[in-house]
Amino acid sequence: MVESVSPPSAADSLQPQTSASHRFLQRPPIRFTTEFDSDTSLFFNKLSCKLFDNLAKFKLCFQNNNKGHVSNPQLTFTTKHLTCQYDLEEHNALLNSSLEIAPGLQLTAVHDVKAQVGQMTMVADLAPSYTLQLTSPLPSAGLPKATLRFPYGEVSLEENEDHEEEDAAPKLAVSGIFKGQVLNGICNAQYGDDNLNLRYSYKDEETTFIPSISLPSNALSFSFKRRFSPSDKLSYLYNFDTNYWSAVYKHTVGKEYKVKAGYDSEVRLGLGIFVGW
Repeated sequence: MVESVSPPSAADSLQPQTSASHRFLQRPPIRFTTEFDSDTSLFFNKLSCKLFDNLAKFKLCFQNNNKGHVSNPQLTFTTKHLTCQYDLEEHNALLNSSLEIAPGLQLTAVHDVKAQVGQMTMVADLAPSYTLQLTSPLPSAGLPKATLRFPYGEVSLEENEDHEEEDAAPKLAVSGIFKGQVLNGICNAQYGDDNLNLRYSYKDEETTFIPSISLPSNALSFSFKRRFSPSDKLSYLYNFDTNYWSAVYKHTVGKEYKVKAGYDSEVRLGLGIFVGW
């Protein structure tokens, strides 16, 4: 005996589409966070939500004092290829776009609508862990900046105009960053503008120690971080050249609350509290 199977009805075929459409148009969840800075007595607030089934994100940032005065409101709308940040006080928009032209070839652009300036960057993958980046300001003025990145750092070459001599031809300036593992830490060397900065970073599960020195000024400094528990951490920074130092203690309560207290030799005692939900 052969059983007859009736074809799916129109209502059944529309059921998945209806649920998907409902999920696409339903009210998105809203997240609000606020942070208080005791030095400026300001609250830094952020309200965000994801739209169109996570295809876009909306964010509103603003500050307010203890009297309720609101300042620096900014709106940000973000998608996969475009980000628009609008300043409500300045009535200005900053546009960021990113597009993959071909496999291994990425193009990004930034444009300031009010200032009518921007920047365009093209990144090409030459080989595994090797990339070439060309960056040019808009409107263009001279050759683009070229940066070659490789596993142990990067080297950049760009035109450097001599502002002291008006008729002098632009010179090519070289800068670079090199890094590698030394003993149980990472050694970093950064060169630019005839200055060399050397930094060594040691880090384990509980302790971070970072001494650094700048040449030829011989400016020496170090930072130290100690994690006592998953929710408690102490940070300390000292500069031998200026005798500047700071200490910050952070305590986390759950995943949504953070308390930060510290001392700064320039601005004296400060306290910051972050609250989010």
